[in-house]
Amino acid sequence: MDFLIKIEDMKRIYRQSILEENGIYRRENDAEHSWHICMYALVLREYAPKGTDIFKCIRMLLIHDLVEIYAGDTYLYDEKANSDKRQREEQAAEKLYSVLGEQGDELKALWYEFDEGKTLEAQFANACDRLQPIILNYRSKGEKWKENNIHVSQVIEKGKWKTRNIDERVRQFVFALLDECVEKGYLLS
Repeated sequence: MDFLIKIEDMKRIYRQSILEENGIYRRENDAEHSWHICMYALVLREYAPKGTDIFKCIRMLLIHDLVEIYAGDTYLYDEKANSDKRQREEQAAEKLYSVLGEQGDELKALWYEFDEGKTLEAQFANACDRLQPIILNYRSKGEKWKENNIHVSQVIEKGKWKTRNIDERVRQFVFALLDECVEKGYLLS
């Protein structure tokens, strides 16, 4: 119960991603993000590599940002904040998952698997995690990208969109959407 009570704090961890709500922009929280990318995995499962366990992907997506309760959200394009992100998040994972004993070890292992991105499930889950903020930036007319002077090359590089193990139709969608974002001035060329 302590763990379940503690993870409610995800609702108070605000990400850099912007949501539009009745014409007003606001920051997305981690709980909203986690739910939304789980839906991405569920709905886009036909684009996952053959043999991918979608239930395992969803489990990863539900827990991958829980460490931010202690480590905070790190903006993908903030090089300084990313320099010690791994260390902060590993310490947070130890603190958070230790509450659950053996079950915590299982969840922590899933978190590490997601972070390492080597299995089919981790690769697909990571693709969903990188796709969703692109769509949010598109819907907010590039609000955060413009604020931080983000170039399309940064989005491609950080998302590993050229090398990511994904269905080619998803890759084509991402590149077409990024081209449109540049054309509309949401993202620097």
